[in-house]
Amino acid sequence: MIRSIVTKITGLIAERSHSPRRKFEAPIRISFEPLNLAGIHISSAEGIYMSGETVDLSKTGIAFMASAIRLKENYLVGHERVLNVEIDLPGGKVRMQVVGRRYERDPGHMSTEKYLVGCEIVNMSKQDRDAYFQFLRYGGKRRGATSPSLELGGS
Repeated sequence: MIRSIVTKITGLIAERSHSPRRKFEAPIRISFEPLNLAGIHISSAEGIYMSGETVDLSKTGIAFMASAIRLKENYLVGHERVLNVEIDLPGGKVRMQVVGRRYERDPGHMSTEKYLVGCEIVNMSKQDRDAYFQFLRYGGKRRGATSPSLELGGS
């Protein structure tokens, strides 16, 4: 009896300790934010990107599948390296900056190497944040207040 109550309480705490995730597969484009060290612009991965597919999305982070864990000699996870991400959602593209927190090789893909990468969202414009949160809340369905329209009268 006591054990089942403790298990339920622990489950509720665990549920509330992270943002709910929305499982969704969407095309994603990942590139590195150029490094700026003491005013010097350095990036060996500038201008190159990797494509992948999202696995799940939340208010605080995203997870995606990628075919590699690095671009050239730059790893997607580690050293607090900021990644520029563009997700193609049903309502349009959403851009954000994330930091890779963990990765693991996906054992489900035997013929090709695939990696599951978990990232924390660190920056997003207000417009992208609004569109992203709208998607998380309602999915592909458009809800909420509609923008005012301009009506023209004819004579």
